[in-house]
Amino acid sequence: MTRQTIQRAGGMAAVAATALLAGCSYLPSMPNFGSWFGADKPKSPPLEAITTPIAGRQVWSARVDSVQFPLIVAVNGTVFTAAGSDGSVVAIQSETGSEVWRANVGAKLSAGVGSDGRYAAVVTRDNELVVLDNGKVIWRKPVGARVSTPPLVAGERVFVVGVDRAVQAFDAQDGRKLWTLQRPGDPLALAQAGVLQAFKDTLIVGQGPRMAGLDPLKGTVRWEVAVGSPRGGNEVERLADLVGPAPRVGDVICARSFQAAVGCVNAERGTLVWTKAIGGTDGVAADEQLVFAADASDRLSAWKTPSGESAWTSDKLLYRSLSAPLTVGKTVVFGDAQGTVHWLSRDTGETQLRLPTDGSAVAAPPVVIGTTMLVVTRNGGLFAFRPQ
Repeated sequence: MTRQTIQRAGGMAAVAATALLAGCSYLPSMPNFGSWFGADKPKSPPLEAITTPIAGRQVWSARVDSVQFPLIVAVNGTVFTAAGSDGSVVAIQSETGSEVWRANVGAKLSAGVGSDGRYAAVVTRDNELVVLDNGKVIWRKPVGARVSTPPLVAGERVFVVGVDRAVQAFDAQDGRKLWTLQRPGDPLALAQAGVLQAFKDTLIVGQGPRMAGLDPLKGTVRWEVAVGSPRGGNEVERLADLVGPAPRVGDVICARSFQAAVGCVNAERGTLVWTKAIGGTDGVAADEQLVFAADASDRLSAWKTPSGESAWTSDKLLYRSLSAPLTVGKTVVFGDAQGTVHWLSRDTGETQLRLPTDGSAVAAPPVVIGTTMLVVTRNGGLFAFRPQ
């Protein structure tokens, strides 16, 4: 089962879920919907032997509750901040795995974690934004809609985007609402982490298939660029929301438009650099030379960052329900549904290292601080690795 879900932006049940999954508000979005409703999923090919290995090992582990929501681990200085579905939030030193603080917000989570190193923000299933100051809950505010994208904490403000695509800004210290931007959109939205991040003095937010640059003080639109174009004959097939992570390379931010495209935008100018019509459901990774992603069948591709020209493709990890990737040095890293972490050569796609976790699916894009990379699994395992 893949990790994405689809939700009607107004809160109604999604498309066929009403009839086929009575009582459910979400429909898991599959590359092939038949695989969710009983058809056989294609089998993954056997993993290749590693011919040019690199060394690496697990250096520490920790736990949170199971992760049944779109988690993004926050990275600040030397600290990872993660969360579990039960409302637990934990800050951990990257070098040693020791806890800086651990708290529980008292409700199950739908989104997290945003953090600037002092304030941490999550959103509950009751559509409540909760902000902590060094592990202590300091305020809670209703946001009026389901939230799947982790809040952004920046400039003494907390920004939230809901599945209704409304963007809200709050004062980080007292929770005072500063502004709301509500824009028209499609009736369905993904219950999956979207794009919400800072770029210099601009707030970058995904608005359906468009990347928009907002004034963070006023909530007004400075520019917007379409990364993907919705395709298909029904609401589900036409879903093309931007999904995270959306890595920044200098002035360029690259992102995936769900099941439609991969592209890069110059966020300084508010212009499209390139876009490619590529199916797929998860975010991308990028560095100055290459952009990496897996498509809906987990076929891997790398494109040249400046131009979008194809660099290489690989079928080595087909049908393994891969996580969004991470670039680390000379490698690109993916996690899979069995909890295995794969390090591939960024230049060729050749497998160089493969390490296990706890056997459950990798539930969040890997993140890195220095030489320590953190992987979070669906069962709540936090595993830190260091390749040599």
